Amino acid sequence: MINLERIEGWARASLERKNAAREQALSRSRELIRTCARCIRSIHRQEFEVARDLLEDARQIANQMASDLADHQDLFYAGYVQDALKELAEATTTLCLVRGEALPIPEEVGIPPPAFLNGLAEAVGELRRFVLDRLRQGDTSRCESILVDMDEIYSLLVTLDYPDALTGGLRRTTDVTRSILERTRGDLTFALRQDGLERKLAGLEERTSGIAPLSR
Repeated sequence: MINLERIEGWARASLERKNAAREQALSRSRELIRTCARCIRSIHRQEFEVARDLLEDARQIANQMASDLADHQDLFYAGYVQDALKELAEATTTLCLVRGEALPIPEEVGIPPPAFLNGLAEAVGELRRFVLDRLRQGDTSRCESILVDMDEIYSLLVTLDYPDALTGGLRRTTDVTRSILERTRGDLTFALRQDGLERKLAGLEERTSGIAPLSR
């Protein structure tokens, strides 16, 4: 007898456990992505307390997912889990930089380097959106400092020249980040020059308002 029944029982029990862990991880990943999206939406609405609460919810979901997959590290590093953690890194980075706060230590938030770095890169797009929203409202405060943060993020990413298999395709994301940075730099430079010109014209108008027109 080759004892296939025992092999079947052993294999089936192992695969059932892994499949249950996979299904749960898929569900938590979707929940994490939704929560991070709501967090970023609240940031752009300047509902910062709501955003902080949602970010805390997202971190709890991520922590639970990591705990669920402690015995299934192959699933933890699967694409759908890492994509969800990337969204958490993006939401975390966006909220911190918009509020002028220091970024957390990656180990503290439990996000592996590839997901954290790609989330950091994608946050640059959200920071551009924030800058453009401020410019449309005629508010240039914080825009220059955020542009500096965007530039520092790019300067970091461009030095991490490792194979895509190790970084989760970071090189392509970095190229996109550079494009976003340059467009934002151009938009902000134009807006600041226009703002400066308007102030000069307003000052000239104020200085000349009391001068009588020349008689003909």
